[in-house]
Amino acid sequence: MNTILRKSILGIAGLAFTGGVFAGPVAAHAAETTKPAAVAVQGVSPQGEQSHVDLNDEQIANAKAIIAATKKAGLPERAAVVAIATALQESKLENLGHLGDRNDHDSLGLFQQRPSSGWGTPEQITDPEYSTLAFLKGLKQVDGWQDMPLTEAAQTVQVSAYPDAYAQWEKQAAEIVAEHWHK
Repeated sequence: MNTILRKSILGIAGLAFTGGVFAGPVAAHAAETTKPAAVAVQGVSPQGEQSHVDLNDEQIANAKAIIAATKKAGLPERAAVVAIATALQESKLENLGHLGDRNDHDSLGLFQQRPSSGWGTPEQITDPEYSTLAFLKGLKQVDGWQDMPLTEAAQTVQVSAYPDAYAQWEKQAAEIVAEHWHK
C-alpha cells in the first residue's frame, strides 16, 4: 500500500484521537518523570525523558493481555513494547470506560479507541485482546514500523494531538515486556 494511501487510512481511523483524549486519561494520572535512559532496553535506546508509573494488579493483567494478543498475532516483542507504551500513554494501562466530562469524545479502553471511528463496538474495544489486535492491525500497516522510533510507529496508528508523548513510556514498556514475554 503506498505511503499516502496508508497515512490517509490510518489518519481517518485515528482522527478521533486529536482532541479530548488527553484532557481525560492523561490528566487523571500522575506520572513520575526520570532522566533519559542511559542503557538500551531490548536493543533500542529510549528517546527523551522517561516516565514511570507504579502498576497495580489490574494494570499488570492488562499488560499481560497485550503481550498475549501480540503473541497471538504472531508479532515480535517490539510490537508488544509499542503497544504497551501506547496504552501507558493513552490510559496508563487502565481499561477506561467513557470518561464523561473529562472526555469530549467516545474514546474507550486501553488504547482510547473510538467506536465512531471504526475501531469496533464499545464492548469490543474495552476487551483488551480485541483492542490490542485492532491496534496491532494498524501497526502492521505501517511500513518499517520495526525500525522506526517507537513514538513514530505509535503516532502513525493513533494520530494523536501529542505525537511525541509515546516516547516517554518506552523504557517502562520494554521492562514490562522483558519481564512477562517468556512467562
